[in-house]
Amino acid sequence: MASVSSSGASASPMVVLAPKTKTKKKHFVQQKVKVFRASDPVLSIFMWGVNHSINDLNQVPVPVMLLPDDFKANTKIKVNNHLFNRENLPGHFKFKEYCPQVFRNLRERFSVEDLDYQVTLTRSAPIRSTDDQGEGLMLTSYDRTLVIKQISSEEVADVHNILSEYHQHIVKCHGSTLLPQFLGMYRVSVDNEETYLLVMRNMFSHRLLVHRKYDLKGSLVDREASDKERVKELPTFKDVDFRNNMQKVYVTEEDKEKFVEKVNRDVEFLVKLKIMDYSLLLGIHDVGRAEREEDVEEVFNEEEQEAENVYGTSPEGIAGYLSACRPLGPGEFHPYVDVYAIRSCTGAPQREVYFMGLIDILTQYDTKKKAAHAAKTVKHGAGAEISTVHPEQYAKRFRDFVSNIFA
Repeated sequence: MASVSSSGASASPMVVLAPKTKTKKKHFVQQKVKVFRASDPVLSIFMWGVNHSINDLNQVPVPVMLLPDDFKANTKIKVNNHLFNRENLPGHFKFKEYCPQVFRNLRERFSVEDLDYQVTLTRSAPIRSTDDQGEGLMLTSYDRTLVIKQISSEEVADVHNILSEYHQHIVKCHGSTLLPQFLGMYRVSVDNEETYLLVMRNMFSHRLLVHRKYDLKGSLVDREASDKERVKELPTFKDVDFRNNMQKVYVTEEDKEKFVEKVNRDVEFLVKLKIMDYSLLLGIHDVGRAEREEDVEEVFNEEEQEAENVYGTSPEGIAGYLSACRPLGPGEFHPYVDVYAIRSCTGAPQREVYFMGLIDILTQYDTKKKAAHAAKTVKHGAGAEISTVHPEQYAKRFRDFVSNIFA
């Protein structure tokens, strides 16, 4: 049996939604679509839940405007004694979607169709990312266009705290931003354990391999990749490494101006929310190396091919029109999919594609951060470029640093 409750959202006729003040009604959930197979029960429930929630949203008219209650709303479904496709799903589980109308609106503003989003997350199981540090799941969708990141309950609260202002910012800039593109947030409960998942657009390419990667804060204190990090296949280098490698970004003056304008607008927004400690994520695709090593990845791996055999060649999915992308030459990308990409300019020392965006935007300058600032100041001195500083000071240093990464 499955019982379903909801706050602030309607549902499709196939489930019964229980009002807040009344006893929850019981009703069978009719699963119309094959439940997709994943080795991890959390992922199986996540895929099942996204499929179910998007189907439900399709039955709900798009509101003319979002209301304050939409930023507090959620939908929940509890499934007991689940018998359908039992080999792939546990008998008992719960699935919760946060602020469904808000994230639906954000997806629209980021030009991600709900059906494409649904197919991208449920057509085949997500892939564990090489960036997974063991602190929680870090996954990419099978077509590599979306990232599914496990977050803490505190980070769920942090997203809620900034969601209204974040949405207003995205509206004002017409979706043109370097901030993470938040597309959905969920909770999966199985065996009395809760897993929180945040879905975002992948800042790196679904097609072009990243050969070098930097996490840059504009600080030089404790900002060097460790020996353990350096031996990885794709290490994450930091500010000191960037300086020591004499790394530069070679783009046209027009692209630089557009990028700096976005940085300034986004950082101003973060200052207003008293947020600091964010980073510029820089990924570099070396076109010449890719040509030599034939590194441009094939679009379909075995899992995708299996999915294609089952479901046919559908044009759906965020990268579902990849057949149109296949003729692209080395170093070329589709700007509507790889929205964080900038091509190197003519005359650059080597042909490169840069992927640049802002990450880790949930850290507010609270008592804990103030204490860390005081401790680091004592250790390194008042003039040291430590990362833990007041949001306005952090923003100024960050903007100055970013303006100097270009050749």
